[in-house]
Amino acid sequence: MTAPTVGRRERKKAATRQKIADTALRLFLERGYDAVGIRDVAAEADVAVTTLFSHFASKEALVFEQEENFDRRLTLAVTDRSPDEPLIPALHREIRAIVRHCASDEAGPLWDMIDRSPALRQYEESMRLRYAESLATVIAADLDVPPTTTHCHAIARFVIDAYALARTAADPDAALDEMFRMIEAAWKVASSNR
Repeated sequence: MTAPTVGRRERKKAATRQKIADTALRLFLERGYDAVGIRDVAAEADVAVTTLFSHFASKEALVFEQEENFDRRLTLAVTDRSPDEPLIPALHREIRAIVRHCASDEAGPLWDMIDRSPALRQYEESMRLRYAESLATVIAADLDVPPTTTHCHAIARFVIDAYALARTAADPDAALDEMFRMIEAAWKVASSNR
């Protein structure tokens, strides 16, 4: 079976989106997030402001352009794990990989910029809440329980918070190991009460 081909229009749209995101990030890192406006990004990327907004809902979204990948990775950690792999170790493994990327030298300037900007920190926090909701839904589906099940939401929040805390820890791996021991213990209690 052959993979579906992406049409010319979709490729062009994706290229435009990437060009806008790359331009925005470069400008934000060069000049500072607050010093760069949407019009500056559009002009530098050689697109209309309306084109920019057709790809990104806000200025903050330009910074977090790759973050949709975060949600997808956690979903796949739950849904694509082997039948014999328990849920919490699968999430631990994926969160560790994400934190290692975020703590890398390459990602450092981006996170420094985010940490210095109240608007970006607030946007990132709202994204984490959305990710926790999404993860809770996937966990509930995996367990075949209602999506409103409290322990699924609690564990999802713990996992997302572990990511946020470990990303800024002096020793991210040790911080994750400690937090996931607590998450595992909470999961065992929640699972025994089902």
